[in-house]
Amino acid sequence: MAATRRRELMIKWCVWALGVPLVTAAFWLGPAGIAVLASVVAVVAVAEYGGLLRLAPVDRAVLGAAVVALVLTVWLAPGEVLRVAAVGALAIAGVPLLTGDAEQGLRRLGAGLLGLVWLGVLAGLVPSGALGLVLFVAVSIADIVAYAAGPRLGGPRLSPLSPAKRWSGTLAGAAAGLGTLAVLSSLTWQTAVAVAVGGPLGDLLESMVKRGAGAKDAGRWLAGSGGLLDRIDSLLMALAVVLVLS
Repeated sequence: MAATRRRELMIKWCVWALGVPLVTAAFWLGPAGIAVLASVVAVVAVAEYGGLLRLAPVDRAVLGAAVVALVLTVWLAPGEVLRVAAVGALAIAGVPLLTGDAEQGLRRLGAGLLGLVWLGVLAGLVPSGALGLVLFVAVSIADIVAYAAGPRLGGPRLSPLSPAKRWSGTLAGAAAGLGTLAVLSSLTWQTAVAVAVGGPLGDLLESMVKRGAGAKDAGRWLAGSGGLLDRIDSLLMALAVVLVLS
């Protein structure tokens, strides 16, 4: 931040510095605190996601209920996760079916199921414990370093989905993320893959959604980051990678 003197980076870091103590406090409270935090984040993320894809209020409500139900199930009855996920998927499918939406039903169904899979990963925060917080810190630092280093280092662009990002910045961010994991004594091959590969893929996934929606940011209320989904996109994919590899 000091090296670039870019105002948007300063704002991002200030918001990050204010948010981390709150997030840390939730993790300090254990599974109950993490479940509450993940549920709140899920509600906000679903609202932003639904706004991007122009989902009807009933679609957003059902999707939000399904994601929160997953989070609470992982906390209170982890053996029922698959059953609750299946019920959530059926409920999401049932909304356009019951309303007889022949024109937009398939789009609403696809968007709802994608949201359930993507945002439902938040439930993985509950059993991850402190590792979830470590991943959040690591991917956040990696994202900031990639954002600052890419334009300075130049080189090939990472993907048409995000023209501003370059391979040089992504590699610099990955190195910073791995260094963060090492400092926090959490560097394993699983977490390394999650931060170095999952983080950038999560960012590209959200870029794809936003480009399809013709939007620059998922929201406008979070200073320096746009919306909450813009802040946790890398974390979601990194967490998914850790869950799969572990």
